[in-house]
Amino acid sequence: MNNKKTVFVLFLSLFFAFSSIAQKKDVAVQLYSVRSILGGDASSSQFTDVLQKLSKMGYTQVEAAGYDNGKFYGVTPAEFKSIVESKGLKVLSSHVGRPLSAKEIESGDFSESLAWWDTAIAAHKAAGMSYIVTPWISLSKTVTELDAYCRYMDEIGKRAKAQGLSYGYHNHAHEFEKVEGKEVMLDYILKHTNPEYVFIELDVYWTVIGKASPVDYFHKYPGRFPLLHIKDEREIGQSGMVGFDAIFNNAKAAGLKHFIIEVERYSDNVEQSMKESIDYIKRAKFVKSNYSK
Repeated sequence: MNNKKTVFVLFLSLFFAFSSIAQKKDVAVQLYSVRSILGGDASSSQFTDVLQKLSKMGYTQVEAAGYDNGKFYGVTPAEFKSIVESKGLKVLSSHVGRPLSAKEIESGDFSESLAWWDTAIAAHKAAGMSYIVTPWISLSKTVTELDAYCRYMDEIGKRAKAQGLSYGYHNHAHEFEKVEGKEVMLDYILKHTNPEYVFIELDVYWTVIGKASPVDYFHKYPGRFPLLHIKDEREIGQSGMVGFDAIFNNAKAAGLKHFIIEVERYSDNVEQSMKESIDYIKRAKFVKSNYSK
């Protein structure tokens, strides 16, 4: 009897150990989610402690939101990469943008802004980034302005690709409004940018808030969404308003390679919210362990 009990306990231990391994998933985190506890200096113990906690929760990659003047969170690209990797995480992507001036929009000469981008792209390459994402442009007042931004994004993307990086745009809700009453802003961007140079990092929550369907966009513009922002009203899965099962079940149509959790509002404290969010993803049978292979 004791031997049988020992065998049964061993079986259970192996089963749960295997289950734990099976649930290991590649999950990136947008560092904006932990902005209130992260601090601005990547070399500080406060910053590294947060990275360590995220790594222990199961996050595997980071998307930065702290690029400025050739540095990430106050340190050089190489230092940032080293700090992130020292905590068991990988550098994946970064949010950064530079809006066009009225003069650039009117003239169509983007040379000043593109010179800035050349420096930014070089820094992102040195930091080990695979993707650069512009997180925001305002709702265009005219189609002419929006068209200028499309040509601008193509030029950024061309430069990024030449350095081995991919360039994309991240939406909010206003991109689902029509410009001059003619065409939805996000559709115009998708139709008037070169897929070779520009992808869309679809924020699924803001898409729903914009009264659109992420899955419909996947099938209307297949392959244009290698990155997704997985977001909810608060913690992932908290509201019930975002159909995460349908989103992940249509990942192939999207062209998904990586997804990034972003939490902007919290039901609990920041750390608990981040843990609840990744635990939801770990438990979700419809989420694969990896989309990049």
